[in-house]
Amino acid sequence: MAMIMLGAVALAPMVEAAEDEGGVLSLKVENDILTSGDDGHYTNGFALSYTFKTPEQHWSRSFADWVPGFSAARLDATAYRFGQQIYTPNDIKREQPDQDDRPYAGYLFGGVSLFAGEEGDDWRRVDTFNLDLGIVGPASGAKDAQKAVHKLTGSDEPEGWDHQLHNEPVISTGWQTQLWLPARAAGLEVEYGPSASVALGNLYTYAGVGGGVRIGQGLTRSYGIPTVAPAQGGRQYFHPDGDFAWYLFANIEGRAMAYNMLLDGNGFEDSASVDRRPLVGDLQLGFALSWQRWQLAFVNVWRTHEFETQQESDQFGSLTLSTWL
Repeated sequence: MAMIMLGAVALAPMVEAAEDEGGVLSLKVENDILTSGDDGHYTNGFALSYTFKTPEQHWSRSFADWVPGFSAARLDATAYRFGQQIYTPNDIKREQPDQDDRPYAGYLFGGVSLFAGEEGDDWRRVDTFNLDLGIVGPASGAKDAQKAVHKLTGSDEPEGWDHQLHNEPVISTGWQTQLWLPARAAGLEVEYGPSASVALGNLYTYAGVGGGVRIGQGLTRSYGIPTVAPAQGGRQYFHPDGDFAWYLFANIEGRAMAYNMLLDGNGFEDSASVDRRPLVGDLQLGFALSWQRWQLAFVNVWRTHEFETQQESDQFGSLTLSTWL
């Protein structure tokens, strides 16, 4: 998914300044309880990532030469990622899940992200490539993870996991590009611009377009804000500084979905499924706060119906805590 990203004008000086400072370790938690209070559909996800300036002899530079739109010379930063996502129907107390609601599914993955930027006199752009390898199904550990958390918190026991999607290996690739144009308003820094994204793989296949704006102070300290599923993460890079920095943001995106295994069901054997809608839209609002070596970012997401028999639009939140190591 295309999200708000900082462009090349800010990216280049940040990665140069941080060359000997290590990298950014981030923990992202996505959960519907953060906003709506419900427990269904995209019910929980977490991702741990480490983002760093790419050394001259790093293996990812050679890899970048094989990625369309990238090259070793253009590569600015690299991120390693690991995470899990959990999807359920709205009514988790039914042993036989509602066939018209979202199937139970878990997704466990590891991945790498590449970042490259360009700049002009009055514009800047950042390109991102993501590669994820993982598995959907019981091997993802989603059933045990949700049951353990619900037992610990005294929540309803999820009863329908015996009907989850089957084990299936996943390979997912994605490209995102964001163009930023600078401005000022009431003494504050402003950035705005369009975005585009493409995902190819047996988990998701889609094309998306969108646009975003962010306003605040110290925008050049932030590499970008965390993405939300179905996009891969990795954009939590920021420049450490003693001063306090902040920004508010808004982003809107529409995606033409050609395939979504988590709704369409397994590709190699029969499984639970629902009729996927071809067009899905997101509205994202949030903020980011930075101070010294720490950054906290929050995203509130409203998503249109993803399948034909869906009763209500979804809402969930994403909270990311990042620190320099």
